[in-house]
Amino acid sequence: MSSFSAESSCAVALLVALPQELDAAAFPGVPVVYTGVGKVNAAIAAAHCIQQYRPRLLLNFGSAGRVRLGPQGLLEIGRVLQRDMLAEPLAPRGTTPFHDGPHALESGVSGLVCATGDSFVTGPDAWFGTQGVDVVDMELFALAAVCQRSSVPWRALKFVSDDANAESGNDWATNVRVGQALFLAWWQQHRATLGA
Repeated sequence: MSSFSAESSCAVALLVALPQELDAAAFPGVPVVYTGVGKVNAAIAAAHCIQQYRPRLLLNFGSAGRVRLGPQGLLEIGRVLQRDMLAEPLAPRGTTPFHDGPHALESGVSGLVCATGDSFVTGPDAWFGTQGVDVVDMELFALAAVCQRSSVPWRALKFVSDDANAESGNDWATNVRVGQALFLAWWQQHRATLGA
């Protein structure tokens, strides 16, 4: 985590799963929180981040697997689903039973669809096609859910590190650092409009 005084709110807090994805030193004066992998770690980190820094925007950056041809490079996410909520017959896949909140969370900006789950996707899944999913990750739905319940806006940018196939583990390890330069360029271009 970068050094930051938490005496007042900040414009933007940056949440990233792992230091391998982003070096906090590249973002001086911005709270960078490493969540760890998976939805539980992400939710805990997001809640602590919001409590400690009181950001006006929570910005997530991380790697993602591509599940359809087309998306590549750095992508803005407009909507996120929960791909591993499997509670049939109580509720359809992706829907939390006995929960009246939204089951798809919107960032408020146009972008692609990400499906979050606590597994590293290494093969095809027909559900992705029926739901219009573009990429998969392991943290975003949890981050967005905490933001929604805390009334904190969120945005997410994902770098396509792999094709969510049998080679994904090796491809992720090879490509994980490539996204930082793209995100840093995006940040420098948009920082002022984000109020940071």
